[in-house]
Amino acid sequence: MVYGMKMTMHIDEALLDRVMKAYGFVSKTDAVEGALREMDRRKQFDKLWKKGLGLSKQELGNLFDPGYNLMALRVAETPGKAILPPPDQAPQKARYGKKRSR
Repeated sequence: MVYGMKMTMHIDEALLDRVMKAYGFVSKTDAVEGALREMDRRKQFDKLWKKGLGLSKQELGNLFDPGYNLMALRVAETPGKAILPPPDQAPQKARYGKKRSR
């Protein structure tokens, strides 16, 4: 990954540590970049959402089955039993970012 600039920032260390642990970032730079990318992704999605699909309210309404009733489907479901792998075979937490050599 190519970085554009080096800068000094004042960041809440406890917040940065929580984000790094929660998302598996291996460096502070990766954590900050990951947060920026997520903020950008959300803004791009927001713009797309506001722009819409170019359909009228009537056209959007016609996309859904009028007989679809989510609550009725949930009530009718029979809860299943969770099947979990043995602890020694559980998948490892995903790591984001790459370890950087110094």
